[in-house]
Amino acid sequence: MDFGNLFQQVKDNLQFLLVCLLTVAAIVALVKVSEKTILKESVAKVSGTKYTAICGMLGALAAVLMALDFPVPFLAPPFYKMDLSEIPVLIGGFCLGPVASVVIELIKVLLETIIKGGSTTAFVGEFANFVVGCTLVAPASILYHLKKTRKTAILSLACGTAVMAVFGTAFNAVYLLPAFSSLFGMPLDQIIAMGTAINGNIHSVTTFVIFAVFPLNVIKGTLVSVLTVLLYKRISVFLHNMIAGDAAQNRRIKVKRS
Repeated sequence: MDFGNLFQQVKDNLQFLLVCLLTVAAIVALVKVSEKTILKESVAKVSGTKYTAICGMLGALAAVLMALDFPVPFLAPPFYKMDLSEIPVLIGGFCLGPVASVVIELIKVLLETIIKGGSTTAFVGEFANFVVGCTLVAPASILYHLKKTRKTAILSLACGTAVMAVFGTAFNAVYLLPAFSSLFGMPLDQIIAMGTAINGNIHSVTTFVIFAVFPLNVIKGTLVSVLTVLLYKRISVFLHNMIAGDAAQNRRIKVKRS
């Protein structure tokens, strides 16, 4: 047994786990601060039970959509897949605020991992889906809650798509591709060669993310944004009725106490 190699694998996995936990904590902290300072009273006040129920319901729906991911063979190697799971996340964020969008995103990834019972990307794909997904849903949710109009919704989704495309491209180049190479035991040259087979312009990590990752994120963000705009009004009626019922109940309780 090669104990040196085993030790290195354990070390790499622990480092990856630590990065995941710190990243999740940092994202939650940032959106919570933004919700408390920038948005303040614009986010609906919902009881913990109702909040949990809505986040859980939308997270479960998002997990199902994430499990139905599909490759885009004309753009990127097969381990890069597209899904529409950010639609329920965005709807939840527009309804309950940016913190809810991150919570739903996290629930989605955890449930999808359980549904699939494992990972074909050494869990780098799941981590990437969460982080890159948050760069779409969190900015979009924050901007939408500044002024809740259809025009703002469209602009916020466009902004979120731009942030996701730029950040996702850089994050893949700097961290995700090297992490996938290390944890999955696949040399970076082999990954780049898979990209070259699809697009002759790909010959390095930089060109890989520019010609494969960037357009993939733009297409995903655009699809998710269009479908969110088309679906939000219908689904939000149900969610707002739940919230309104909760608010009415709270008012009745306050009246009785007074």
